[in-house]
Amino acid sequence: MRKKIVAGNWKMNKTLDEAKALLSEVIHMVQDEVTSDVTVVLCPPSIYLTTARQYIPTEGRIKLGAQNCHEKKEGAYTGEASAHMLSSVGAEYVILGHSERRQYFGETNATLADKVNVVLENGLTPIFCCGESRELRENGDYVGYVKGQLTDSLFHLSAEEFGKVVIAYEPIWAIGTGLTASSGQAQDMHFELRQHIASKYGDEVAQDTTILYGGSANAANAAELFSQPDVDGGLIGGASLKSRDFTTVVKAA
Repeated sequence: MRKKIVAGNWKMNKTLDEAKALLSEVIHMVQDEVTSDVTVVLCPPSIYLTTARQYIPTEGRIKLGAQNCHEKKEGAYTGEASAHMLSSVGAEYVILGHSERRQYFGETNATLADKVNVVLENGLTPIFCCGESRELRENGDYVGYVKGQLTDSLFHLSAEEFGKVVIAYEPIWAIGTGLTASSGQAQDMHFELRQHIASKYGDEVAQDTTILYGGSANAANAAELFSQPDVDGGLIGGASLKSRDFTTVVKAA
C-alpha cells in the first residue's frame, strides 16, 4: 500500500530565526491537528538541516528532507553536499531533479540517475521530480517527455530499488506562476506515469509507488487534487512557508 506524503520545499527562503519559528509552528500544528497516516517531510535549506533535526521528533510522522545533493560520494566540489553528509545530519529524504535545478543548474537525466544511485546507496529516499514546460504541454508530446524522464533516470534500478523512490510530478508551467493543473490534468498524468512504471516493473510495484503532485498546490486546492485516485500527496513550495496553509494542505492528504 503506497504512502500518503506531503513534502514542504522551502527553497531559498527564511533566515535562521524565521526557520526556527516555522519549524516550531508546523511541528506543533501537525502534532495537534493531523489524524491521518500522512507522512510530512520538511525540506529547509541545507544550512538549516542540523537545526531542523533538533526540532523534529525522532519518532513520528514528521521527517527531515534535503533539497538536493551532489552525485559524487565526496571530493573537491566546493559548496556541495553529498548524500552521506545529508544522512549524517539526520535527513531521510532528498528532492532530486526539481525543475529549478534542471533549468538553472543544467541537471540532466543522466546526472539525476547518478544522484538517485548515491541517494539510495546511503539509505535515503529520493523524491524524484519530473514535468513538462508550458510550450511542451501546448505543442508537443508532453506525456512522452515526462515518461522519458523516468525512463532515463530511474529505469536502470532494480524493482526493489525502484520501490524506494517517490515520484513528484510538477508541471513546470504551474510552478511559481499561480497556475495549477486541474485535478483532472493531474490525475491524467499520474495515471500515465503509473502505467509507465507498470510497463517496466509490473502492476504491483506501480500501485505501490507514491506519486506526488507539485505545482502551486495550496490550502485552497489541495483537497480536490489529493482526492484523485493516483495523486498521493504533494510537493509544496510557497504554501509550505506559512504554517497554517501548510498544515491545511497536510490535513487534505
